[in-house]
Amino acid sequence: MSHFGKVAVLMGGRSGERAVSLKSGAAVLASLQRSGVDAHAFDPAERPLHDLQGYDRVFIALHGRYGEDGTMQGALELMGIPYTGSGVMASSVGMDKWRTKLLWRAAGVVTPAFELVTADSDFAAIERSLGLPLFVKPANEGSSIGISKVKQAGELPAAYRLAAEADPLVIAEQFVGGGEYTVGILGDQVLPIIRIVPANEFYDYEAKYLRDDTQYLCPCGLNAEQEAAIQAEAMQAFRTIGGRGWGRVDFLMDEAGQHYFLEVNTSPGMTDHSLVPMGAKAAGIDFDALVLRILELASVSSHHRSEQGEMQGTPQ
Repeated sequence: MSHFGKVAVLMGGRSGERAVSLKSGAAVLASLQRSGVDAHAFDPAERPLHDLQGYDRVFIALHGRYGEDGTMQGALELMGIPYTGSGVMASSVGMDKWRTKLLWRAAGVVTPAFELVTADSDFAAIERSLGLPLFVKPANEGSSIGISKVKQAGELPAAYRLAAEADPLVIAEQFVGGGEYTVGILGDQVLPIIRIVPANEFYDYEAKYLRDDTQYLCPCGLNAEQEAAIQAEAMQAFRTIGGRGWGRVDFLMDEAGQHYFLEVNTSPGMTDHSLVPMGAKAAGIDFDALVLRILELASVSSHHRSEQGEMQGTPQ
């Protein structure tokens, strides 16, 4: 696998998802080394980014801020180092649930009703508008950090304060109760849909990473025609925010069978509890093959490549 050159696996970082990122990164690093890739761990919380010069590719296994939000992607673009996953804009938009929803709404992608919540909001009016129960979440956190379910009138202010501890931008979202699903994207391939059945009330941090009784159903229970239609729409939703390389799109179903896209994850988990590896396995792609495919898709923006070509072709 020498054609990949020297590969840095970015893991850890400074976000609230550092612990999960270290697990993802360790799994990716071990996989690449099993496949004979010259791969090395790189924690940007502990080393300066200019140390990445001399690496030929970067596998981003960071989650959350300073890794999944476009900042790291921008640094790698400036250095001209190909990296896995989406570019600067898609990473930044995908990290921001509110702006993802605004973009989707404009493009006709169906998403649950939502409202931005601030300290000055009319909380009772939002509860009436969206109906109860409803979800409150920080717009720029992943791994379900800071999310709560408001079940009774008057609970929204406390839920807002909890979410605002994680991010000043907070959204309230209509409850959709017919099931939670996710679909992985790998290049031009959409992976089989997975239905998530948490033992908790919803798919929170504990259900994602700590419990062993969360059920993951693949096949997901949808008929083949419905699954294919949703897979195609998931790819459209991913590309609407400019997604590339690989990612994951989460959606909900209501009791009538209507689906609602929830959010995009542009740097999904790669732990033993993670969903993209699960979907890949169902498609016949084992973990090591998945990791290599993601690394093969590493790139810098076409704009950067064209600039590099112009510079190389310019007489000195």
